Amino acid sequence: MAFESLTEKLNNVFRRLSGKGKLTEEDVKAALREVKMALLEADVNFKVVKQFIGSIQERAVGTEVMNGLNPAQQVIKIVNEEMIRLMGSETTELSFQPGKALTVIMMAGLQGSGKTTTASKLAGQLRKKGRKPLLAALDVYRPGAIRQLEVNGDKVGVPVFTVEGNNHPVGIAKEAVAYALTNHFDTLFLDTAGRLQIDEEMMQELVDIKAAVTVHETILIVDAMTGQEAVNVAKTFDEKVGIDGVILSKMDGDTRGGAALSVKAVTGKPILYVGMGEKLEDLEQFYPDRMASRILGMGDVLTLIDKAKASMDEEDEKKNLEMGTKLKKGKFDFDDYLESMKQMRKMGGLRTIMGMMPNLGISKDDLDNAIDEKKMARIEAIVLSMTPAERANPKLLTPQRKYRIAKGSGNDIAEVNRFIKQFKQMQDMVKKMPGIMGGRKRHGNPFGALGGLGGFGGRGGRFF
Repeated sequence: MAFESLTEKLNNVFRRLSGKGKLTEEDVKAALREVKMALLEADVNFKVVKQFIGSIQERAVGTEVMNGLNPAQQVIKIVNEEMIRLMGSETTELSFQPGKALTVIMMAGLQGSGKTTTASKLAGQLRKKGRKPLLAALDVYRPGAIRQLEVNGDKVGVPVFTVEGNNHPVGIAKEAVAYALTNHFDTLFLDTAGRLQIDEEMMQELVDIKAAVTVHETILIVDAMTGQEAVNVAKTFDEKVGIDGVILSKMDGDTRGGAALSVKAVTGKPILYVGMGEKLEDLEQFYPDRMASRILGMGDVLTLIDKAKASMDEEDEKKNLEMGTKLKKGKFDFDDYLESMKQMRKMGGLRTIMGMMPNLGISKDDLDNAIDEKKMARIEAIVLSMTPAERANPKLLTPQRKYRIAKGSGNDIAEVNRFIKQFKQMQDMVKKMPGIMGGRKRHGNPFGALGGLGGFGGRGGRFF
């Protein structure tokens, strides 16, 4: 999970500050020394860290903070504000040509950065928003690159332009633009070739493409897991080719987060999106304020709501509204539980969801112990081993039926009994709180399908 190591260290620092009550100047300086070490260990650029800590110290060591009613909270507020400023303050959108005019976007990056997959993810998102995108395969060097783009394009419903036998990327780019204009596409993605490392030949090819066709946006994809090296790559590409923005891929695998905190400060170029998984829908728009909130353990509920809405099709929305109505009446059955699990998986799984929730004082180790995905799968198998009638009415679950369910799901009878007992407790809780977890009248509650998921599957029983 992105930033988990940095988040844990920063939370420990802030927790100690909060425990002091009134702060001295030395307390603040000592805390900032720890913050500095945490950022350096997270692979944040040294110059960026130095400037960041200096800005915080200048604001924090003052009479307004030191003598305030809650000085620790004020220090945390300053850290949050400076972190947002460090990452760009405002969200930067892709810039499109007016009307139906064609916008050409060149995707660049090193080999293995996730460039081809990211191009498909972004094209798919734009298609859902009503644009008419086209992907063009310009990587004629890497075996399988063109086929990979075709497969991904098919998955997201975006056509791919290729030229049989043409091994000249500049020529392909020209033909792609002509084809896009003739067939009334409004967005063209040029998926260019990458190399294992930066070389002059690759840079010149990108320069030649930009000279041959009008490129409106040059987007660099960098692997967030490479830390400061990702920042160095971005700086070099900007100097040699010129870039308009950066997309950080593989953020879900980077527990440090140094690249996200350094790119804007070092290159001056905004982060546009972050890749948070391997699935083609796992691409999030970058919001500096939301990212700062995640890093500081304050959660990111707005992005969680966005993910919930984006994961629902019309059928899901209908079921969501139905569940909201049932929850208002204090009803929740095993079918609702299955629907909750389905919606949770669509949103990236429980770990992703918990990573966006505000810090509830749960340590990383406790969270790891609570979230047992394998056990959750076994519990889901228990429900799937029930008949439709049993799922709708748990009162039908006699000892004989429970033994059948245990055998059918590959679980011990004790595990089946434990789950059913917990489920009944959940039902009792829902009956006592009708309306709290229901949906809104018009659009429904994006968490309606999760509202009744009371917390099954952790090693200790509950994870909420």
